[in-house]
Amino acid sequence: MNRYQSTKKIALLGIGTNLLLFILKLTVGIINKSQSMIADGLNSAGDVFASCMTYIGNYISSRPDDEEHPYGHGKAEYIFSMIISFSLLLVAYQIIKNAIQTWIHKETFTFSIWLLLVALLTIGIKTILFIYCRRIGRRQENLLILANSEDHRNDVFVTSTTLLSILFGSLKIYWLDTFVGIGIGLWIAFTGIKIFISAYNVLMDTNIDPIFKQELIKIIQQIPGVSHVDNVTAKPIGIYFILLVKVSVPPDLTVYESR
Repeated sequence: MNRYQSTKKIALLGIGTNLLLFILKLTVGIINKSQSMIADGLNSAGDVFASCMTYIGNYISSRPDDEEHPYGHGKAEYIFSMIISFSLLLVAYQIIKNAIQTWIHKETFTFSIWLLLVALLTIGIKTILFIYCRRIGRRQENLLILANSEDHRNDVFVTSTTLLSILFGSLKIYWLDTFVGIGIGLWIAFTGIKIFISAYNVLMDTNIDPIFKQELIKIIQQIPGVSHVDNVTAKPIGIYFILLVKVSVPPDLTVYESR
């Protein structure tokens, strides 16, 4: 299975599972007025959107180069990543606002065994998806799939805090539910900012790592006929780089010998 097919499969799997979890979490959260479960449900809604953007971005970035796009379509992956980052920030804002309003109006949730079951189901599904995606991502060195695996791992942590707030709620400690909702919102905002920065750096043609650049210069200098490496710059194209290398050669070499 190639990179495109693997990423497509991971994206479709993410859409299906996150849509199911979104419906379950939001339904149970609204019925029992649990802000942490509602926040977790909105987090799953963001995951559905992210998986859809992954699918579309993967489809476009996998297309070969053409006359209008001589460097290929690799940057589409990062354009859609930036769209995902904006959606995550919007979801985070809504979650934090709802949690604060709940705290101000002193609303408490009704404990239900369904809250526990949905949280445990989410942790189980996300743990399996994390292991599955990480294995495929590492095997293919596919950054997009590895990013999905990290997202599934983050969801395990988020839902674990949701489960903790539900357990405390069963002991009539309701204030934790509001603070967990705020914490989930801040975590989603942090993730959105990280994705934005990564996408921004590529779209703005950030150069390669300075240490790696020095290693490249050492390798180029070992090529027979190269007197000096004047400059090495790089243009990011998706997960790859196009290297632009300027070198000096001895003046007594012919054009054919110095090519």
